Amino acid sequence: MRHELQGVQAFVKIAEIGCFTKASHFLHISQPALTRRIKKLEESLGATLFERSTRNVKLTAVGREFLPKAKNLIDFYESSILSIKEMATHQSGVITLSCLPTAAFYFLPSVIRDYNNYYPNIRIRILEHSASDCLEAVLNGDADFGINMINITHPNIDFTPLVNEPFVLACRRDHELAQKTLVLWEDLAGLRLIGVRRSSGNRSLVDQALEGAEWKPNWFYEVRHLSTSLGMVEAGLGVAVVPSLAMPTDEHHILVSRPLIEPVIRRTLGLAQRRETALSPAAEKFREMLLQLWFQDANSPWIGKFTT
Repeated sequence: MRHELQGVQAFVKIAEIGCFTKASHFLHISQPALTRRIKKLEESLGATLFERSTRNVKLTAVGREFLPKAKNLIDFYESSILSIKEMATHQSGVITLSCLPTAAFYFLPSVIRDYNNYYPNIRIRILEHSASDCLEAVLNGDADFGINMINITHPNIDFTPLVNEPFVLACRRDHELAQKTLVLWEDLAGLRLIGVRRSSGNRSLVDQALEGAEWKPNWFYEVRHLSTSLGMVEAGLGVAVVPSLAMPTDEHHILVSRPLIEPVIRRTLGLAQRRETALSPAAEKFREMLLQLWFQDANSPWIGKFTT
């Protein structure tokens, strides 16, 4: 294939210059070598491309028809090679990630900072999605890969589990439940709970786990985002059930979290990628750095890490 491409390049240059000798000088090869390239190309195509005489070189009818196609082939090859080289050396490009807001806040900033230090010209787009929208973005190719929940899946998605985290109670420091080391789910009976909407993957996990309980949670307020529920807790409107990663990483002056037990309900987060679809070199390098950080991070004893 390489030799045929060299023959096409030689054909285009001879057609443009109209002379074998000048074309050989331009291509930095001998005239006999140039002649051999054209002969091999003509044998491969099964047609004569040039009418040769002692004075000039003319294209045959087949040669005239082949010339624009040959130019397009050379242009496509050169632009493709340039693009691949840029991506392979991480000089330019765009990475698009779809992820849950809690995962974006907890993991991505430090990875992005390290990645940009190495590859400052790679742009990164973060699509903050719900679990179902995250899955859809990866399936449709709108995102290179996603950070999602394991229970939101599809046959065409490969899922790499990374973090197994529990749901915790979020309340104010002055709330009576803040005095407990561990909080039973049934301790929440009668309290005004702030929860995410029913269609949320987080809400589905909790509802399924508590389906057989004798009491039912009083979801008095329903919101779209976990951050909104925490703001309402801070305002004293109730208590919330959130994944542990949703809580502030530093000690908060008003909010605290307490482990919820009997049962302990957990969610698994990980990387979602289209099956049998290779990532670009830039996206693959970002994925490697993300995995490295995720497996090394051990800030919280309440967050279980999957290891390989």
